[in-house]
Amino acid sequence: MKPHARLTITKSLLSVGLVATLALSTGCAKSEDDPADSKGSASGATQDSGQKVAENGTGEKCGIDAYGGKKIDLKGATVGFSQSEKEANPFRIAETASIKAEAGQRSVKLLTANAQSQFSKQISDVQDLIAKGADLLVIAPLNSDGWGPVLQQASAKKIPIVTIDRKINAEPCKDYISFIGSDFTEQGKRAADQMIDATGGKGEIAILLGAPGNNVTTERTKGFKDRIAQKAPDLKVVFEQTGEFAREKGQSVTEQLIQSKPGITGIYAENDEMGLGAVNALKGAGKKAGAVKIVTIDGTRNAVQGIVDGWIHGVVESNPRFGPLAFQTLDSFTKGEEVGENIVIQDSEYTQGNAKGDLGKAY
Repeated sequence: MKPHARLTITKSLLSVGLVATLALSTGCAKSEDDPADSKGSASGATQDSGQKVAENGTGEKCGIDAYGGKKIDLKGATVGFSQSEKEANPFRIAETASIKAEAGQRSVKLLTANAQSQFSKQISDVQDLIAKGADLLVIAPLNSDGWGPVLQQASAKKIPIVTIDRKINAEPCKDYISFIGSDFTEQGKRAADQMIDATGGKGEIAILLGAPGNNVTTERTKGFKDRIAQKAPDLKVVFEQTGEFAREKGQSVTEQLIQSKPGITGIYAENDEMGLGAVNALKGAGKKAGAVKIVTIDGTRNAVQGIVDGWIHGVVESNPRFGPLAFQTLDSFTKGEEVGENIVIQDSEYTQGNAKGDLGKAY
């Protein structure tokens, strides 16, 4: 799976809990069963801005000695940022705004590129950032595979890479230093809990899958299915098709779904854009709000408004505000400190109980 990408608006977002609680992915993320997180009221922001990434959690870590390269002052460095998708998606707008805002606050020179949802362009974009003198790279990958040429080029120059939102299939502390993202399997489990709540654990449901070829789709699907099998065996997944994380595709797939499965009980959309497309399809078919239970993942303002309006049952947030964590990780690493190879950003959630009151916290 948003605000205009202006620095002033982004600063406002940062004040509403941008700096997320960190946890290494080896078990330090909060569970949906943790009462302190059950309301999902903001963006999980409890981290002290002075806290170091390297000091948080346990597990595998990466430092300059293992990765190669030399210590540098981040303020004097050039950071290249590669965005993967067109910024028509609110998640991407908020993500890019967060990176730009943090670079501005730290007075870091930032080079940016947008692949416009074309993987071949993203590869050439990153190669161009390297050619322009980027000392460090932050990449939001479109796909998890196919990064060999970029990794070889960056490795030859000992350029540290942080990936955000999606993983690349490569070796940590050799090809990249850290992945910063949500626990996508956990997101799928939390979405399943909301679907079970919405349906009473019975009926036929459909999954609007995200784009193939990345870990987000795989893990959100696995988490959802595992939780349904564990907690609600009478809730049957009878339809699965990719909506490619796009609203238009989500709408067209749902239109097909309504024709083939007119008695469908619920729809799990693996991002808000597809979920909003499903809402459009249901409206077009003359369905009433709430007749089909929809659960989505992202936390965009339009989707949360959908809860208020009765069309969406619940939304699990996928926090896009990676700027503070990405630059803190780079700062720690370039000073010679070890950083976690996997860093989990905390996500909240929106329900019928908090959506109206927390609408202003959505992006």
